[in-house]
Amino acid sequence: MTGSGDALPQEAGKAADGALSEYAAEAGTETYRGFVIDNVYHSPNDGDIHYNVYIPESYDGSRPYALFFTLPGYEGLYFQGVARNLEAEGYGFEAQKYNEEMIVVAPQLSDWRETSANQTIALLEYFLDAYNIDREKVYGGGYSGGGETMSLVMGKRPELFTAYLHCSSQWDGDLEILAESRTPVYLVIGEDDEYYGSGPTKRAYDTLRRLYEDQGLTDAEIGELLVLDVKDGSYFRDRGMSNQHGGGGLFAYDETIMGWLFGK
Repeated sequence: MTGSGDALPQEAGKAADGALSEYAAEAGTETYRGFVIDNVYHSPNDGDIHYNVYIPESYDGSRPYALFFTLPGYEGLYFQGVARNLEAEGYGFEAQKYNEEMIVVAPQLSDWRETSANQTIALLEYFLDAYNIDREKVYGGGYSGGGETMSLVMGKRPELFTAYLHCSSQWDGDLEILAESRTPVYLVIGEDDEYYGSGPTKRAYDTLRRLYEDQGLTDAEIGELLVLDVKDGSYFRDRGMSNQHGGGGLFAYDETIMGWLFGK
């Protein structure tokens, strides 16, 4: 980590109508691999929300940029230390390769339950208001416990997202609300994930697929909205990983998986 005199370019953060928003965020003073770390959004309803953020140097608020929210596993929660999510996972860095005009937000929340889900929504709404964001390119990703949190978010406000990537986790959110929004979701996990097993992910897929079938969608239409990708042991072994749950970090480097998300 390095000190930086460059705080968040909040003077350039503009709402979609070009007007400056009223800010309630404190910028961090250090950077880590291009991210300004330990920023705090003081939400009027959901308390202080810590996050790290990458804003491309080209962003000046004059045109809309894509937005990616990535939630980490347990090792990246805030009490584990500032920027531990960035140190432990590659999603926030690999995402930058798919769109040079994309803001990446890596929140560090306190748990993987309702409070953190509500804080994620509050922080996302702040960015949608404070920065010039392309509303058709708002992406979400959650790994492990972060996937549990993001599934709750997707069961509350799925319409905020263009697409969501659910990695090595289980689904805790409301699938009926998600199905109503028809927000595309990619579910990926190891067949023998040591923490969750693949059963909960398969059941979430089956339930969501039935909901889409009940809506009268065709197989082709459902395939555009929903992907189940269960990796066998060889996927992890071939990449030098013996642990399938920890191996979920490999998905960040898989062009098929990440390309699906940012291709939506």
